[in-house]
Amino acid sequence: MKGIVFTEFLEMVESKFGLEVTDAIIEDSNLASEGIYTSIGTYEFNEMVSLITSLSDKVGIDVNTLIYTFGHYLFNSLGAAHPEVIKSYSNPLSLLYSIEDHIHVHVKKLYPEAELPTFKILEKTENSISMIYSSSRGLYRLAHGLIEKCFEHFNSSAQVTYELMKDDGTEVKFDIVQNG
Repeated sequence: MKGIVFTEFLEMVESKFGLEVTDAIIEDSNLASEGIYTSIGTYEFNEMVSLITSLSDKVGIDVNTLIYTFGHYLFNSLGAAHPEVIKSYSNPLSLLYSIEDHIHVHVKKLYPEAELPTFKILEKTENSISMIYSSSRGLYRLAHGLIEKCFEHFNSSAQVTYELMKDDGTEVKFDIVQNG
């Protein structure tokens, strides 16, 4: 998993829960990296699992809610780091529609070894989109948070529903209907 995900996660933890909690989850997680991450580095996914699990234990918020919250946070961070990508879209549905063909292509140029989820578009209308999220990591709640924050970024909102196609969350169908 790319280091930018770790650095942004720890920044979110510090901003929402404080430096003391951030230090505690790093200490409690027994990390091979010792919690030292660079945005361009690559780290084991199990380190993220350990950090999120430790945070959940510390703050009493379930793991899925924390992952979803991180999705919200991550959208802003990635948008600030790569504004040219988001600026090329005039609305959230066009951005979502272009995840595979534009955004992930851009990410792969920056981070060739990144293991990205895939988004297969099933249907797109003027105000809705249906797609299948697939990832061996099962971070569909992160995708859910990113999707909702995408609509907020464009001063819009949407009804986002999802259905687990596989119980472990590695394949999830998202149905998104833009409000108004």
